[in-house]
Amino acid sequence: MGKREVERAQIVCRELKKTIPEPRVELNYSNALELMVATMLAAQSTDVKVNEVTAGLFKKYQCAADYVAVAAEELEEDIRSTGFYRQKAKNIRAAMAILIAEHDGHVPGHMDALLRLPGIGRKSANVILGNIYGVPGIVVDTHVGRVSRRLGLTAETDPVKVEMVLAQLLPVEEWTAFGQRVVLHGRYVCKARKPLCDECVLMPHCDYFASQIEEL
Repeated sequence: MGKREVERAQIVCRELKKTIPEPRVELNYSNALELMVATMLAAQSTDVKVNEVTAGLFKKYQCAADYVAVAAEELEEDIRSTGFYRQKAKNIRAAMAILIAEHDGHVPGHMDALLRLPGIGRKSANVILGNIYGVPGIVVDTHVGRVSRRLGLTAETDPVKVEMVLAQLLPVEEWTAFGQRVVLHGRYVCKARKPLCDECVLMPHCDYFASQIEEL
């Protein structure tokens, strides 16, 4: 990491602010508990599918106790279409039990406490902390990792290492919005298989695009 990476990160931050002025997580939720469940369901699924499921789920389950009280098989059926539903149901019920026992049924606002919940990793924890509690953090999913490497911001492949590198390149007040912007940019522009380079505002600053041109 050097001056080049810092300058590149500043450019990326500036340009994405223009194209995505008001970034937001694309999961539907109205409170911390709903966002926590949505992020757990989003593993190996899509935000669109999760939103379809939670439209009814959040009407049926409105507090931590509701998830614990229901039979595991019933919760599994309610979330089946998100995939890996047995493990997700197990994690959700176990996490809710911890919330009830240790946090009065509320979602904690600290990274350490969130990471103790089954089914919650740093990515999900940063989503919750940034969107609910205003705690700065960079969400690193597959999109953020891919875009960061293509832009030459990092060569790291481990999400936690990518997060640490990006955090050093940017001022703390930019962390949350930057991560959300890069997620959206990766989802809709810098796609995995067919990136829309001709539509990308970051094209002049992209190592990946430069390498593609060299190969022609």
